[in-house]
Amino acid sequence: MFDKLTLKVRDALRFVAGKSHISEKNIVDAVDAIKIALLEADVNVRVVRRFVNSTIEETKGEKVLRAVDPGQQFVKIVHDKITAYLGGGEQALVLKNKDQVSVILMLGLQGSGKTTSSAKLALRLKKEGRKPLLAACDLVRPAAIEQLSVLAAQVDVPVYREDGAKDPVKVFNAALSWAKKNLIDTVIVDTTGRLQVDDVMMEELSRVKAAAKPDELLLVADSMTGQSAVDIAKTFDEKIGLSGVILTKFDSDTRGGAALSLKTVTGKPLKFVGTGEKPEDFEVFYPERFANRILGMGDVVSLVEKAQAVIDQKEALALQQKMLKNDLTLEDMLSQLRAVKKMGSVREMMDMLPGMAGQVSDDDIEKANFKKQEVILCSMTLKERANYLIIGPSRRARIARGSGTSVAEVARLLKQFEKMRNMMKKMAKMGRSANAARLGGMPGAFPSGMMRG
Repeated sequence: MFDKLTLKVRDALRFVAGKSHISEKNIVDAVDAIKIALLEADVNVRVVRRFVNSTIEETKGEKVLRAVDPGQQFVKIVHDKITAYLGGGEQALVLKNKDQVSVILMLGLQGSGKTTSSAKLALRLKKEGRKPLLAACDLVRPAAIEQLSVLAAQVDVPVYREDGAKDPVKVFNAALSWAKKNLIDTVIVDTTGRLQVDDVMMEELSRVKAAAKPDELLLVADSMTGQSAVDIAKTFDEKIGLSGVILTKFDSDTRGGAALSLKTVTGKPLKFVGTGEKPEDFEVFYPERFANRILGMGDVVSLVEKAQAVIDQKEALALQQKMLKNDLTLEDMLSQLRAVKKMGSVREMMDMLPGMAGQVSDDDIEKANFKKQEVILCSMTLKERANYLIIGPSRRARIARGSGTSVAEVARLLKQFEKMRNMMKKMAKMGRSANAARLGGMPGAFPSGMMRG
């Protein structure tokens, strides 16, 4: 995400980064380059103008020009301003205590991902210890109720529905009553949507809002639509009132214009982002972390959090011991591949490493085709995964046929695995067990090596 913007901003910072002395011309050149990058990223013109004026004013003073490290001072100012435009600090949901029922209204146009985001939010709240209920109050879109029911089953959250109902207010009141009887503490309401904003939709939403008295009104918008998403948010806020925004398809947004403009234009924070199709692909939006990504500083904290969410501590300790003893097997490799797949795409993970945003080529991703490697490993017998040395030419041919790949691809995987084992062996001999432990404690030890191979 933000690939193009990150690369252009990083190039712009080269005018000043690392210089022991900078001039006003250096600053103007850098800011002009960032301005062009922001405009190309579809950031609101008024936001760009404000960024340029305030940055030049702040960086032209003696505080930067005569600083010990003026280049770094300039980068810090740019970082702080981008963080501020993204929303400043984290904006958590404001919900009641669990002994009361909180209500979240999900708003948005058709196609924005409102229903899917409702289920994703329910799963996140469930993991945080709350008991959510999904209320099917979109009575207009065909199959909306059925879609919500299917998604609710996927995340194992109850759904309240009334097939054939005509009044969303009555459905909500019934859902709220059911929630209170069944000790539900959070009702997430999937409201009506249209292809575009119209008076009929707004009137219905106003009625639902009046009945629900929601704790949160969240607009779901498609980040790929850029400034249109910001305009839609502004309209909804003026007519209904919003407490925050959820941007979907965030993993596909290479520009970032909506995220950078939203808070400044609407005054409403971006609270969550959808980063994929799976129910788990739903993240809290941390402005500072995403500012780090835009400036190419990575987001190691989020990467570690993703690892912690999928890793089994007992398995990690066992793997650590195997690595230290140089006793790794292809079965361990298969386990690691499956753990890494749960963390997201290769490009997304690499973008979280400092200096790696936009540096992963399509060829690198092809080499790190986890799905193909998993199929190859699954085509091996347990005996072969336990001892890779027995996999000779005939076995390689059989594995290739079983996995739908080539003998060369099977051989390449075995070679990469052997290189990884040899690297661990050298590290153990050098007494660098601490580094081996860190690799063992985090999914991705194998894939990173495979990408280099």
